[in-house]
Amino acid sequence: MRPVTLSERLRTVAGMVTRGNVVCDVGCDHGFTAIYLVQKEICPRALAMDLREGPLSAAGEHIAACGLEERIETRLSDGLHKYKAGEADTLICAGMGGGLMMRILAEEREKTDSFRELVLQPQSELPQFRRFLRENGYRIQDEEILLEEGKFYQVIRAVTDWERKSQPGSVEVSDRNNDGLCKLEDRYGPVLLQKRTPVFLLFLEREEAICEEILAKLRGQGLADDRRRERYEEVETQLQDCLRAQNLYN
Repeated sequence: MRPVTLSERLRTVAGMVTRGNVVCDVGCDHGFTAIYLVQKEICPRALAMDLREGPLSAAGEHIAACGLEERIETRLSDGLHKYKAGEADTLICAGMGGGLMMRILAEEREKTDSFRELVLQPQSELPQFRRFLRENGYRIQDEEILLEEGKFYQVIRAVTDWERKSQPGSVEVSDRNNDGLCKLEDRYGPVLLQKRTPVFLLFLEREEAICEEILAKLRGQGLADDRRRERYEEVETQLQDCLRAQNLYN
């Protein structure tokens, strides 16, 4: 059986999966995450699903080459359309835009809620995505941030309220009545704000530098134009949020 090697991003995704869970990887691409999880005996079985026939066919070939056809099933599916509630414990969605991921999670809510955990790695719209989770009854139990080939990636492990309450060891986050803190957590992540890892602090420093650069450029162009002034105010707010995040738990 040929061992599969994952990128750091996908290793982080796989590391969020609870050992012993059956996993469903939506948007599995070439199937390497499912193969890795089964090869490492993290998961007894896996379901690898993708909307595109080409990548799914490649996933099937890789699974066969590893001798895992009896433990990993491939399925052509748009999101969770071809999934039956109860087939898996963990849902993985990784490497797709936040907007698409929100659609997948919301379209067939009864299926999404049937999973014991969601391991999610949206590529975009992180603040909107976290807000979606918060407003739809999902709670972030864990988050990781990593830097790979010059790009930051954030991985989220989320559960429904009933699952969170059954796991007393989970990270507690802020008072949800604090609207300002909720917005900060939506932007940067409630668990990441508490962990304050070196990579997360590096991410905030880069965010600060980018905001300062944009503001300086806008000031140089002049703020008489309404659209430019609105953009300046938007970036200034983002800069203040970034500084607040850096100092929140000092």
